[in-house]
Amino acid sequence: MKEAEVLARAFAMPLTNPAYPIGPYRFFNREYLVITYRTDLEKLRALVPEPLLVEEPLVKYEFIRMPDSTGFGDYTESGQVIPVSFNGRKGNYTHCMFLNDHPPIAGGRELWGFPKKLAEPKLHAQIDTLIGELYFGPLRIAVGTMGYKHKQADLAAVKTSLEAPNFLLKIIPHVDGTPRICEIVEYYLTDIELKGAWTGPGQLTLISHALAPLAELPVLEVVSATHILADLTLGLGKVVHDYLGAAK
Repeated sequence: MKEAEVLARAFAMPLTNPAYPIGPYRFFNREYLVITYRTDLEKLRALVPEPLLVEEPLVKYEFIRMPDSTGFGDYTESGQVIPVSFNGRKGNYTHCMFLNDHPPIAGGRELWGFPKKLAEPKLHAQIDTLIGELYFGPLRIAVGTMGYKHKQADLAAVKTSLEAPNFLLKIIPHVDGTPRICEIVEYYLTDIELKGAWTGPGQLTLISHALAPLAELPVLEVVSATHILADLTLGLGKVVHDYLGAAK
């Protein structure tokens, strides 16, 4: 294979059989259970990288069911998202995500910098309750529950929240183990078709685990629980802060 052909074909690993296809990535009937809770402000600030700023001691714990997504297939993910601001703009920083499908793990980490690890999340309705669970190996480390569709949410407010900027810390190591890429990436959800959103009573339990330390941001008070159903596109990102460039 000639060098020019390598460059023409290079998109993702492995060269001749990439782990995921070229986007865009469209999601149909994407279903969320989002439990917003109050936590320890100092612990939160210790985990969020500058220049992102934490203004409130809040965390959004998300269970997301994705039954139909182009290129990535059928999978579920779960993790913690932190409301932040960047240069005066309010958005969300993804602190950790756990999911059960290799292509979005590889693509999420390599393209955007999503902090994804392999685990087994679940989201389903059981009679009158929406239940989210996260298993890391055989251990259940997160449980979220919500009364099923008790009240319709403010659809305009929910769509505005989905349209907000999202921030990630992307780290790609060099061959000697030092960081070759270390940057803040901004991305958006686009072409959002909001099919419904509901609120209800919610509860969240997080259990300590050495390799999935969700409980380092303890649940002090549940603020709200929201159930969302939407079609949307996961847009590609842009670099808004380069740590290595700033250091030169």
